[in-house]
Amino acid sequence: MKKTTIVVADDDPQLLRLVTRNLQLEGYEVLAASDGQQALTQIEEQSPALVLLDVMMPKMDGFSATQHVRAFSSVPIIILTARGQDQDKIRGLDLGADDYLTKPFSVEELLARVRAALRRSQFTAQDARHSVLGTQTTGDLTIDYIQRLVTMAGKEVPLTPTEYRILAYLAQNAGRVVTQELLLEHVWGAEYLGESHMLQVNINRLRCKLEADIAHPRYILTKVGIGYYLSRQPVSHIHEQE
Repeated sequence: MKKTTIVVADDDPQLLRLVTRNLQLEGYEVLAASDGQQALTQIEEQSPALVLLDVMMPKMDGFSATQHVRAFSSVPIIILTARGQDQDKIRGLDLGADDYLTKPFSVEELLARVRAALRRSQFTAQDARHSVLGTQTTGDLTIDYIQRLVTMAGKEVPLTPTEYRILAYLAQNAGRVVTQELLLEHVWGAEYLGESHMLQVNINRLRCKLEADIAHPRYILTKVGIGYYLSRQPVSHIHEQE
């Protein structure tokens, strides 16, 4: 059986060795990189299942590397940030990262985040049940559950696994408000309850990809203080104005 490949990039040789060794002990194949450029090359050549990127690295930092990767791949990315650097977390998530780890972190936390990211990217039994639906269309938005393909007015919309899971869950509950807690638990897992900023950043990214005007969304709507819902019948804002 082929091992799951993970690219790990950090310019701290001691931390890089520690992370690499612990992932190898869990049975993963690890490709280590000491800068963002080297990591990008490995991602392009090896198509890993997961990427761990430190924010501060020479040649190319984690933000630039994330941006470059998202131009050609939806591979899950976990960014490594320094404690207290909340703006780094938000920026990384904005650029397309799926999760973050705050340094210093324990081996248990590292492995839990890695397992969660890999789980989110896999085709689960729940996904398989909904694939029986075939496709679902709301306005110009179509979700093909079999191919995990999203199109808007016939044009493919590239989504990360996390973005797809959020949209698919909202679509499966179209017209009903899904609470933030329920979305976090379904998409990320129970251990992520309370991480509302991760959800907000991903909802914003989804709107940037799906909505013609993100200030006046037609598809993914907010129920303030509660959660989000996918509109069953998106209408033009021209007709909505009172």
